[in-house]
Amino acid sequence: MDRARRNPTGGPTRRRLLQGAALAAVPIALLATPPADALPKLPRLPKRPADYPDAEWVPASSSNYTAANRPLTYPVDFVVVHVTQETYADTLAIFQNPDAQVSAHYVVRSADGHVAQCVRDRNVGWHAGNWDYNTRSIGIEHEGWVDQPEWFTEAMYTSSAELTAYLCATYGIPRTRERIIGHNEVPGADHTDPGPLWDWDHYMDLVNSL
Repeated sequence: MDRARRNPTGGPTRRRLLQGAALAAVPIALLATPPADALPKLPRLPKRPADYPDAEWVPASSSNYTAANRPLTYPVDFVVVHVTQETYADTLAIFQNPDAQVSAHYVVRSADGHVAQCVRDRNVGWHAGNWDYNTRSIGIEHEGWVDQPEWFTEAMYTSSAELTAYLCATYGIPRTRERIIGHNEVPGADHTDPGPLWDWDHYMDLVNSL
């Protein structure tokens, strides 16, 4: 035994006293840390929430739009109103098909006005048939057919108007017919939607009342 470390009184050595003091200074929580699988699990936040608070995020294939950083890379000057000529579910499926080469930012369901966002506002959707307008607009598709006005429900009009008013407020788009336009009004477009049965007067009244 090393005499320099002997304790002639038989009591605890200085080393043991220091060790005890050090242990006493360690928080109890560190001495009794539960295993990782016993820790409470926090809910996961969605990885890509929609830009519009009332929208469901249903992403289009990345093959169907152009990644950008709007409004820094391009100004957002227009809202373009479309009619799908498809059901809501089929429209979402088309946007998710990487071979479709088409997408819009939002889709509004006829029955209840439910909104899905398929392309982030900052990215360029392929919806207007005109590259310049694509870069400067946000496209909103509405479930239905241009010659069947029963698809244009009040729930759809109201929900879409709320979305358009939100986009106008967010990006500084004037709430006028010069800046909120139909697909048929895009220069060079060969589409007729939303068609003559879309009630523009009612829609714009709703947009401007919000």
